[in-house]
Amino acid sequence: MVSFRLWRPISAPRTWKVSLEHTTRDDDKIIKALIMPLILVSGYPSSGKTYRSNQLVDFFNSKIRNATEPHIRQLSVTRINDQTLGLNREVYREVRSEKDARAAEYSAVKRHLGRDTIVVADGLNYIKGFRYQLYCEAKAVHTPSCVVHIGTPIDKCKEINAELLSDPEQDGGYPNDIFENLIYRYEEPNGMTRWDSPLFTVPYDDATPPCEDIWNALIGTEGELKKVKPNLATVMKPAAESDYLYELDKTTQEIVNAVIGWQKDHTGELGGQVVFGDKIVELPASPVTLPQLQRIRRQYISMNRQHILAKPRIYGSFIEYLNTSLD
Repeated sequence: MVSFRLWRPISAPRTWKVSLEHTTRDDDKIIKALIMPLILVSGYPSSGKTYRSNQLVDFFNSKIRNATEPHIRQLSVTRINDQTLGLNREVYREVRSEKDARAAEYSAVKRHLGRDTIVVADGLNYIKGFRYQLYCEAKAVHTPSCVVHIGTPIDKCKEINAELLSDPEQDGGYPNDIFENLIYRYEEPNGMTRWDSPLFTVPYDDATPPCEDIWNALIGTEGELKKVKPNLATVMKPAAESDYLYELDKTTQEIVNAVIGWQKDHTGELGGQVVFGDKIVELPASPVTLPQLQRIRRQYISMNRQHILAKPRIYGSFIEYLNTSLD
């Protein structure tokens, strides 16, 4: 356990640095409260995500009000969804507008992941690549995260959506063509993958989500502190190698060039594997374009510009990110 102590070197009277010392368990509780959890709510359109999110928010607020620990009582809960971001459901009709909507949610989550705030991201979150991005963002700041899957059957979702569309006083459902398209494209969370775990599934017939279990998994029970082990891909190194950004740019570009070159040599083939030593890029059935690969590459570089990776890990880390984004 650590605490922070400021000291001033004689040679630079206006420069402050940080040193680390051992502390008591009570001090560790205060440090633990610096970064708070991310809860991703995922489910079919009109599956009741907002209703379940409200239940979670009410439970967390009650838990905070009744807490005796000072570092718990100072917490707050923030919910992020299409309504809080001012997004209309028509944004899911076009690829570009939907991409902008995901970017707005991503920015809002990143902005609120910080001191004393529990973030409940109540959006569709139906693309596993997007959930992976948010998972990496949480890991980058050493905060726990989980996925809450709203397990409402498709037929029930259709019934609820029809009721919402027919009632002008309601918030409104999804237009039928958008609803069917989102159902078709939905990628259900899988608790076996690290970015979807821990996974809590809420069946339609359950009165409430497993709120206490979610609280214990993310905040910790009384006397037991939640420890967060950062991913190797998001660990901040104490000092960067001088040519790190050059290597990051060069290595990722080499992989992109190799994928494009492989596709040119295998025109007409559906899918395929591009082998890099013991790592493999799994290509989808439809051809991957250069702009698509460059967009993924820019996202990866942006995520890892400050989170220094050892040079040998750049290859494997980018290939893993590429596979997740293309899947």
